Amino acid sequence: MRRLHYDPSARKRTVSLTLNGDLYAKAKAQGINASQVAEAALAEALAVRISEKVRAEISQDLGAYNAYVEKHGSPAEMLREHLADRDDAA
Repeated sequence: MRRLHYDPSARKRTVSLTLNGDLYAKAKAQGINASQVAEAALAEALAVRISEKVRAEISQDLGAYNAYVEKHGSPAEMLREHLADRDDAA
């Protein structure tokens, strides 16, 4: 199940939107609830924006990690070598 990035139980708030009048009239005539559609679209847009931000942060972190590995070597390999040295000394 997808995690929501907002509180769905929060109180509804009246806002003003500017929409194409013909589109709104035709959608309303078809029984489409513009508020529900707008809320769903905003929730999806928010999820996409947050996902993009997280991906950018992960990419930045991976870049920093790769630069560290290039300069200093793999932390995992250093730990394995350290532990192997300790096992040999015992």
